[in-house]
Amino acid sequence: MNGRGCVVTTLGLVLLLPASLVNGDGAHANGTERRGPKTTTVVVTMRDQSALEGRHIKNRKARQRAVITDLLATATAGQASLRRDLDRWRRLGTVVDYEPLWVVDAVTVTATVEVVAAIAARPDVAEVAPDAIEIVPSLAPGTINQATIGAPEVWALGSSGQGVVVATLDSGADLSHPDLESRWRGGSNSWFDPYGQHPSSPVDLSGHGTATLGVLVGGDVSGSTLGTAPGAKWVSARIWDDAGRSTTSAIHRAFQWLLDPDGDPRTNDAPRVVNGSWSVGSTPGCDEVFRPDVQALVAAGISPVFAAGNFGTAAGSGASPANYPESIAVGAVRTDGLSVLPSSSRGPTSCGGPERVFPDVVAPGESIVTTERFGQYQSLSGTSVAAPHVAGTLALMVAAHPSLTPAQQRASVLSSALDLGATGPDDTFGLGRVSASAAYAASASPPDLALSVEPSLVSANPGDRVVFDVTTQAQNGFEGAVQLSAESHGGLGLDLSADSFGQGSGQATLTVSVPTGATSGDHRITVVASSAGQTWSSTATVAV
Repeated sequence: MNGRGCVVTTLGLVLLLPASLVNGDGAHANGTERRGPKTTTVVVTMRDQSALEGRHIKNRKARQRAVITDLLATATAGQASLRRDLDRWRRLGTVVDYEPLWVVDAVTVTATVEVVAAIAARPDVAEVAPDAIEIVPSLAPGTINQATIGAPEVWALGSSGQGVVVATLDSGADLSHPDLESRWRGGSNSWFDPYGQHPSSPVDLSGHGTATLGVLVGGDVSGSTLGTAPGAKWVSARIWDDAGRSTTSAIHRAFQWLLDPDGDPRTNDAPRVVNGSWSVGSTPGCDEVFRPDVQALVAAGISPVFAAGNFGTAAGSGASPANYPESIAVGAVRTDGLSVLPSSSRGPTSCGGPERVFPDVVAPGESIVTTERFGQYQSLSGTSVAAPHVAGTLALMVAAHPSLTPAQQRASVLSSALDLGATGPDDTFGLGRVSASAAYAASASPPDLALSVEPSLVSANPGDRVVFDVTTQAQNGFEGAVQLSAESHGGLGLDLSADSFGQGSGQATLTVSVPTGATSGDHRITVVASSAGQTWSSTATVAV
């Protein structure tokens, strides 16, 4: 099951355990001695996850605070019963330790196999999976100039990413590199090691994180500017430990840290853009283990960019987290800027929703000169070094237009991409090669969708049926299919006359049925329009 362990069915629930624990007997290597029960570390994902209340608040700081508060409240309530049992089992010695998470409503537990099986049988638990997870860098061995995407044209206009904080989830960074050192934000809220091996200052034992960071923000000590957004500041969280291994819980904690680096939701210290040049597992496919984390980033106003993966040339070779609808997935093109890198992953994908084009865009990914550890430089190829071009492009846009939402950033990048291959979107180049200069221009008036629900307030009695008009209007060249959904916050019956529109603009009716037992007061209705990972919402009220 996605390479994360064998499957054991317990009381109708799926429990994922490593084969060694299913077949092991707790003996020593010589097979003759036992020292207590065999334990394992798992991630327990609770059934009730946050609805990410506050994600539609326009003020970014208020939205970020609301999302963090809601995530914390959901986890506190959802884990209460389990944590009481864990405390009891810990006193009995069958639970070694546990750690609550809040970016996703989950708990990391180290316990006996019997306790893990009991946890899996609980009705409030959705999944129990091994904490160990395989994370593969999206890099292939292998100079392409920033001029290919038009970044110098944006710098000449005065935007180099200044005032913007970007982040990498990677192997870390070599802070001593002259092209990176001055660009680190610095302070205790700018580096996070979830493994606790290097808690105080950035390190990079493999060089992968240093390489991707160079493409994102690298300076010009070498004689030419390496990064797409050389004026931006960076922060980073590592996702591999010193031995090159990863755990699900550590990556959850890294995402969690991105949302609130200093642990105080009242401060505005989260990055605006996050680059992840890695994928889950050593083969393509859909693994939604980190989708709640990515959804939380977007809800809090943080744009996630992920490398599409190096599993090409086969169709459907996209990987997670890039193939989540909320991510911006980046494939790689060769030095000519026109042909795809053979290893770049292709679409289509249906991960997290209906089948859609994959990747979203492509960027230079062959023979890219970037930073190496110990103040050196290297030339690399792969979607790992393609993705930071897009993350840097977002930083250039946000530097000029700080109020841009992740949806607007995404729309500007996708709508302005240079179409390659077959006319229109395709499963090799996506919507085309990213253009920093064109995206920057588009971000002044980004493609958008206007959603309205009329009337905004209707009075009704128990047993009544009331009708609202729902309208979507494409703006600034917005294109794409739009899905509609509606949610009642007071138990009212809802019926939409249409659930999708072909090219953005359309009309539908929403019929609301008021139950005979409805309580008096205002009942809020929320209509949500979704397109390519973006969402818009509008509310109306039924006064009963």
